[in-house]
Amino acid sequence: MHRYFKKSYYQQFKPHYLTNLKLALPVVLSQAGQMTVNLADTLMVGRLGATELAAVSFANSIFIIGFVLSIGLSIGVTPMVGKAHGAGNSEEGGYWLKQGMFGVVLFAIIQAAIMFSVALFMYDMGQEPEVVKVAIPFYLILVASTIPVSVFMVFKQFAEGITNTRIAMIITLTANIINIILNYIFIFGKLGVAPMGVQGAGWATLIARIIMPTAIIIVFIKLPYFKKYKQVYLSAKIQWSKAWEIIKVGFPIGGQMVIEVFAFSMGAIMMGWISKEAMAAHQIVIAIASLTYMMSNGLGAAATIKVSNYRGAVDWHNLKLSAYAIVHKVIIFMSVTCVLFITLRHFLPGLFTKDSYVLLITTHLMIVAGIFQVFDGLQVVWLGILRGIEDVKIPSVITFITWIVLALPICYICAFILKMGAVGIWIGYLSGLMISSAALQYRFNRIYHQLAKIEIIKK
Repeated sequence: MHRYFKKSYYQQFKPHYLTNLKLALPVVLSQAGQMTVNLADTLMVGRLGATELAAVSFANSIFIIGFVLSIGLSIGVTPMVGKAHGAGNSEEGGYWLKQGMFGVVLFAIIQAAIMFSVALFMYDMGQEPEVVKVAIPFYLILVASTIPVSVFMVFKQFAEGITNTRIAMIITLTANIINIILNYIFIFGKLGVAPMGVQGAGWATLIARIIMPTAIIIVFIKLPYFKKYKQVYLSAKIQWSKAWEIIKVGFPIGGQMVIEVFAFSMGAIMMGWISKEAMAAHQIVIAIASLTYMMSNGLGAAATIKVSNYRGAVDWHNLKLSAYAIVHKVIIFMSVTCVLFITLRHFLPGLFTKDSYVLLITTHLMIVAGIFQVFDGLQVVWLGILRGIEDVKIPSVITFITWIVLALPICYICAFILKMGAVGIWIGYLSGLMISSAALQYRFNRIYHQLAKIEIIKK
């Protein structure tokens, strides 16, 4: 009886494992490409010295707060397109693409102007002056990339909504290869180019991020696959109310991402209060953790796509099975990475720097970051699942409470009051993720039963 139960339990999820994985892998590969660029940035800049590495970490910590808000807004396109696709009205995706392009890109233009002004206050954020001096030019170049990335992301999220994750993957990977090559040329001064140092990494990123939207627009225009969507896109009129619907879904998603990134950025700033070596160690661990996060993010994107499709088809049974099939996969993958982080904690950081003090700090951080992996994966997948059913407001509240009200104070208390230093900041991160993942799972189970009950009553 026990063996039969186990087999039956597995069989009900089995059809969803492969389907979800096929959707997730292109997103994962896209993420892998971007994480590889970040890794290459860290490796190459790390050769310049601890000051330059700390400058990149500081600039990225500020930039990413505004940047992810634009990314979050574009994600609001996916559930709209996915719901229409699941309901059999696939061509309606072209309509939502136009509304998303208008709303998201307009917001990105305004946001970029605000982000430029932040550079005026970077010397007042408690960092060492030599670090800030290097960070500001790099930061300004990154801000210039916000608008082209927003254009690309709207097209990417539209394509994912109609279950095509491969086109964006190919474009992203190609742009990432170009980015890495340009990094090497610009940072160290190759092929007759004068060495630019940290600024070279910024220019390489900007060029790659201009290539991405250019390529996806050409593909959308030329590829027959998009013909019916292009026709609807061209004939559709911009409607403020519909663009606002995307913003209403996307803004809380962006808010969730901003809150989490803000917490990590504040952690990075706290690292700077400890020492520039702690900041450099933090940047190394973030770079390594980002490589494994790509799988969670890919599975989270697949969750949004499949859940929104099943919601459009009003198939609540498969919606839940698909959601939990993705949860199973993220637990397995991140548990493996947890073991790898802990066992390789002496080897991996040595690939980034030879500074003995930085390596000592990094080794301790890797242990906490290993456990962090499992709960980070669970959180991102549950958020993806909830986005698929357009439940974004309460998850934003959960994210705010767990990160701002709980995690950040824990970071400060552990690091400075309990004198745990850099490790204390990562213990705060871990605490936030544990609470957040549990609360989001509870939220899904509750909202799922409410929505399914309403649908039964309608019938």
